[in-house]
Amino acid sequence: MIGYLWAGMICLAVLTAALGGNIGAVTPSIFAAAEQGVKVAFGLISIMTFWLGMMKLIESSGIIDLIKKLLRPLAQFLFPAIPRDHPAMSAILMNMSANVLGLGSAATPFGIKAMEELQRINPHQDTASNEMCTFLALNTSSLTLLPTTVIALRAAAGSLNPAEIVGTTMIATLCSTAVAVIADRLFRRRRER
Repeated sequence: MIGYLWAGMICLAVLTAALGGNIGAVTPSIFAAAEQGVKVAFGLISIMTFWLGMMKLIESSGIIDLIKKLLRPLAQFLFPAIPRDHPAMSAILMNMSANVLGLGSAATPFGIKAMEELQRINPHQDTASNEMCTFLALNTSSLTLLPTTVIALRAAAGSLNPAEIVGTTMIATLCSTAVAVIADRLFRRRRER
């Protein structure tokens, strides 16, 4: 579906350029955009390698276990139906930890694992459980204390102070997470009626 959307936008852009008499600008624009994309991608490789290495050090040093311990009471409050030592809880905690550190790409495999484990304990296999809905809302809103991926993108784009967004990111993601949890609880109550 997304491929059709992109193809439609490209065709619309070319058609608009042709109708506006600027068809000669299409080819140079395509090559300039492709060059910029390659520059950003190469800039991101080094930055993402650094942050993924830092994540590995954080994991090896035991800091990730500390973050998991800090998040466990919150996870048990949000997911009371999941047994404490169930693999789903471990995957949820790892996903939350990676998201708190702004490592969405590292959080994705844990999110997939959490959903698989939640599906195993789901009594209605054809419908998402309350825990699955809560996890999706929490993962989508993802409270972020250190937005490493966004910092990396800003640095690759040449920002003079790529980390200046940390404070506003914390406030924005705290608000989005609070709204997601409240909405989840409201919809859950409505569904249970």
